[in-house]
Amino acid sequence: MRKALPSPSAIFIAAIALVASANLYAQNDHFAYAITDLTKEGSSWNALRKLDLQTGQYSDVLLNGTDAKLTVYDASTKKGLALQPDAKWGTLLQTPFSTGVAAAAFDKSHNRLYFTPMFADQLRYIDLKTMKVYYVTGQPLTGLGDMHNDEAKIITRMVIAPDGNGYAINNDGTSFVKFSTGKKPKIEQLGTLVDDPANNGISVHNRCSSFGGDMIADDAGNFYIISARNNVFKVNVENKVATHLGAIKNLPANFTVNGAVVDGDGALLVSSAVDGKSYYSVNVKDWTATSFAGAASVFRSSDLANSNFLSTSKNKTTEIATIARPEEKFSKLIAVYPNPVTSSRISVQFNKVPQGDYTIELTDVVGRSIMQRKININNESQVQSLPLKESNSKGVYMVKVYDLKKQSVFTQKVVVQ
Repeated sequence: MRKALPSPSAIFIAAIALVASANLYAQNDHFAYAITDLTKEGSSWNALRKLDLQTGQYSDVLLNGTDAKLTVYDASTKKGLALQPDAKWGTLLQTPFSTGVAAAAFDKSHNRLYFTPMFADQLRYIDLKTMKVYYVTGQPLTGLGDMHNDEAKIITRMVIAPDGNGYAINNDGTSFVKFSTGKKPKIEQLGTLVDDPANNGISVHNRCSSFGGDMIADDAGNFYIISARNNVFKVNVENKVATHLGAIKNLPANFTVNGAVVDGDGALLVSSAVDGKSYYSVNVKDWTATSFAGAASVFRSSDLANSNFLSTSKNKTTEIATIARPEEKFSKLIAVYPNPVTSSRISVQFNKVPQGDYTIELTDVVGRSIMQRKININNESQVQSLPLKESNSKGVYMVKVYDLKKQSVFTQKVVVQ
């Protein structure tokens, strides 16, 4: 007598049980973009590098942001911008990283790195496929005017949230900004952050405790500001209330947090623009720090950026791990996010997958095809977005990728909420 095979739903339930004790949101990026100097000794924040969070190794300089010969483009027209030379500095102050960068955010869906120079009130981004730099013209980032000699105005915190939009906050918390990440970015002013009455006098607007640092997002759409003085504030995007959660413990006395990302294990990784001895991994359960077990030495960094979110899920039994079928050909080269899906699209990231034609298919729990899309992979890092129709009900689905021979090379379950 032939034994009955477990149903697809039973397999899903078993898979969920395996990760019931996990406390991490599905992480996809095992790297971070780092803003550094061209040299380890410098502090001009004029270079872009990529840091492998598993090995601690840095890439060579991906972009020299003070290269005066670099052509820059208008974000709307995609045409080259004619920079207006200054009598003293020429076009130096108009180069991408001209006055140093302390705020950047990785938009995985469009493969862009958004940023703003510290003393220029302008949103800019790097197309990471072509390494061309685009300036958003005609609309200032904050509208606060001249930022020179006024550090309170400077944007030092920026992140892409689960809703696909970018958010930025200036040093003193009086300018909370939202920007879209589509073909023509639209900038919206959200207002001023408000201190939670329970903050016991530690204000998000205070220079000594709360300026500088970086910002990460969680899977529920909240933000966490980690200030240069290592204080942590949780910001509710709906009411703009900033709640002081405490300070990171066990950091060296001279360590200032200037960059922050969520690593591939769900911990917070922080860098300093001052202390070049080590980065630190922070356990967000108790905000304690331990030295990052990476390379023997690190680049001091004014900002870090990747697309991972902090987990806030309270019902751990419903979490779905980002685990592909290990026996499939590209199980470790393709990732699907966000998971759970709370928006109207799913993104599929291809990392060093052989170039060529592939088919992505979305199926329901009983194997019925919901959507198919043929794509062409032509670079090492490529993201394909799958829009979800309003008719797609909440539940468990499978994302599958097939090669030209119609062989399955990747399968992953996703939950649409």
